Amino acid sequence: MSKLPIIAVVGRPNIGKSTLVNRVIGKREAVVEELPGVTRDRREFSADWAGRQFLLIDTGGWQVDEEQHLAADISAQAEAAVAAADVVLFVVDATTSLTDDDMGIAKLVRGARKVVLATNKVDSTNQLDLVSDLWSLGLGEPFPVSALHGRGVGDLLDQLVELLPEGDDDLVEDEIPKLAIIGRPNVGKSTLLNHLAGEQRVLVSPVPGTTRDPIDVRVSLDGQEYLVIDTAGMRRQPKIKESADFYSVQRAKRVAAESDVALLVVDAVDGVTAQDQRIAEEVRLSGTAMIIVANKWDIADADERAITEDGIADRLGFCSWAPLLRMSAKTGARTHRLPKTIVQVLESSQRRLSTGKLNRLITEWTQAHPPPVRKGRRPKVLYAVQAGIRPPTFILFVAGGELGDDYLRFIENR
Repeated sequence: MSKLPIIAVVGRPNIGKSTLVNRVIGKREAVVEELPGVTRDRREFSADWAGRQFLLIDTGGWQVDEEQHLAADISAQAEAAVAAADVVLFVVDATTSLTDDDMGIAKLVRGARKVVLATNKVDSTNQLDLVSDLWSLGLGEPFPVSALHGRGVGDLLDQLVELLPEGDDDLVEDEIPKLAIIGRPNVGKSTLLNHLAGEQRVLVSPVPGTTRDPIDVRVSLDGQEYLVIDTAGMRRQPKIKESADFYSVQRAKRVAAESDVALLVVDAVDGVTAQDQRIAEEVRLSGTAMIIVANKWDIADADERAITEDGIADRLGFCSWAPLLRMSAKTGARTHRLPKTIVQVLESSQRRLSTGKLNRLITEWTQAHPPPVRKGRRPKVLYAVQAGIRPPTFILFVAGGELGDDYLRFIENR
């Protein structure tokens, strides 16, 4: 498959890179908040302008001399984006003087193939005189823009697409299965994605909440391509609904609902928690197929493993149809079973039963375990039909009252 040209958006923290990305793609996808370092991994978005399609990479704030481990890793992700890009969009802040980080980044990106300089937060014509100082960076004419209000963004995009290499403008991404890696914070979701991708594609840190945006990575497992999506750790609903955490959790839920398979990662050392149960219920209600991954199995002792097994049976019993894999994303132990299990789950989610076979099964189950009496009457399932796949959806025609939720769940788990 041909590759879309890449534009990497780089700059120091909190200068509006994610706001600019959202402006270009036309929707709020990258998390934005008035705090430095909200974007941490490099994240790819499909975009188009003037008939040209391209990938736009949003990166974390680049701090050239930062010694802190997490900030250094964020900068490494930005460097990787520059190395992969056809065009680099270097963004600075028009409301502040050039910083040492700005000067350092300018020096580093000069080696890139093509660089466009944009100065953001030029919200009125009175600020245009601030642009003149930017010629000293040696990157050519700076483009004044306001990502917040859209001022100058069209001219900037005209220049960017003019610099893109020639490609197939009619390129359409292949339809490949989507796998969402979900779970509460710090259970090893990003480590699992990095293992599947064969590289440190996303940041891994003992600090919970390192991943903020869903990160899409195309991987090949046993010859089959998948789009694997690492999501933010799903905490309990944040109280402040305008926070970056709130939007991260909402995106994680949406990604899980829109994926073909959700890999629910639980921590075999900590055991299954009430939050794991809530996340599993979100997946069940969305109809997405699911695999439960008991991660950190290599470092869990015998008691912790037993507690995790009991917790899965107890708290996650309502989704007993989901396969359970015990593994270590960090060492790769037992991960070899994952590709085959994904294929089996995908096939099951697309399976169609003939009406005859379906009704034979329903009759067998209801005769062995009749529905409970409700309001003095015992409901009877007359027949059933399959209404759809992904997820498999069935309609039951019932006489004599309604089937209770517990009995419907019994049939669902068969």
